[in-house]
Amino acid sequence: MTNRVGLLGGSFNPAHGGHRRISLFAARALGLDEVWWMVSPGNPLKPKSGMAPLAARFASATRMARRAPIRVTAIERDLGTRYTVDTLRALARRYPKNRFVWLMGSDNLAQFHRWRDWRGIARTMPIAVIARPGYDAAAIASPAMAWLRRYRVPAASFQHGGEWSAPALVILRFDPDPRSATAIRRADPEWAQRVSTLSMRDQVTHHRIDSDERGSGR
Repeated sequence: MTNRVGLLGGSFNPAHGGHRRISLFAARALGLDEVWWMVSPGNPLKPKSGMAPLAARFASATRMARRAPIRVTAIERDLGTRYTVDTLRALARRYPKNRFVWLMGSDNLAQFHRWRDWRGIARTMPIAVIARPGYDAAAIASPAMAWLRRYRVPAASFQHGGEWSAPALVILRFDPDPRSATAIRRADPEWAQRVSTLSMRDQVTHHRIDSDERGSGR
């Protein structure tokens, strides 16, 4: 059977209720079987200072994803990929029976044209963009949106089991969630030191996540 999977990548530094809420919303809107949270070893567009170890970020995501159709994975570490375009192509090859859609917030769409081979990402799998407070105007005016606009399709075409082809862009609108990892870190800079990182396994590859693992570039 074909599995319909949403991919939400990020640093999850830390994971929070906003990640869970948008994932469940996207799953309902697109008729997904599950969402994979891809905890990135690192993001070349974000500063390394203030980035918690991979193990702590993975643990926070695992705790936040409990009792939901969400799987937490650090599969980029196993694939050895640094950039999203390479990761998504590798996933499409490794899991040919899955139908993937890339999920991202409108804040990422606003800077999507800065990503390595962003058109290649769009040609690899459909993209669903979820509204985020304060970023919609920048996303609509972005160079990437100018190119992607011609490929826009309604969410119903996904939800009702239609063929998924790429490029395709779906805009998902719901009440934006104001929570952010940045605000959490400002309020609690030592959050990572209190997260238990014992006995963790990747929920996709089933490989062990070592408690002292730090991660590297994306």
